[in-house]
Amino acid sequence: MTSPLQSEPLGTGRVLVLACGALARELAIVSKQAGFDHLDLQYLPSGLHNTPQRIPAAVEERLIAARGHYDEIFVGYGDCGTGGQLDAVLDRYGVQRLPGSHCYEFFTGSDAFAELHDAEPTTFYLTDFLVRQFDRLVWRGLGLDRWPQLLGDYFGNYTRLVYLSQFPTPRLIAEAEEAACRLGLRFEHLPVGTGDVEPVLVQLGRRPLYALPTAGPS
Repeated sequence: MTSPLQSEPLGTGRVLVLACGALARELAIVSKQAGFDHLDLQYLPSGLHNTPQRIPAAVEERLIAARGHYDEIFVGYGDCGTGGQLDAVLDRYGVQRLPGSHCYEFFTGSDAFAELHDAEPTTFYLTDFLVRQFDRLVWRGLGLDRWPQLLGDYFGNYTRLVYLSQFPTPRLIAEAEEAACRLGLRFEHLPVGTGDVEPVLVQLGRRPLYALPTAGPS
């Protein structure tokens, strides 16, 4: 199998950020505040978080569709439970992604997340998005609305819930605390903002552009 061939830059100045739907609000806010009109934001379904083995193929399909239309493409995912398979896809197409293993890490920063996790490994994390989607992705997504007896199986080894907030409101904080109560976990709130999302997006908006390869692997 050969590597994709690099093409000449298109010269359009367009950059595609292909991201997880869980980051839609944060990416849109940062992009608008920075005035980066040349950045196009596209999102994959946030529900892929529950089936991470499907993320690499879904991302590759979008990369192929976008090839030849942008001077640069960046992927707004961490590894997100793909076990390195997403990186294998991105390596074939010469595309970079957000740093870290998951959104918790790049919202807090790698060093800060490592300290947070090491202090209490039995921690369940929520972001603004996950607080809003707690019922859909966690409670109903794990079947706890139908089989509440599974609560101990899923969360029996956890001791606390940490809400890593981006743009907290009293309502979101209250909903996060309620989620902790429903799961039987101690609640903590840690405002972290947009973390690595903002500097990465700002860097994308300012650095020289390189074309996405135009030929797929043979």
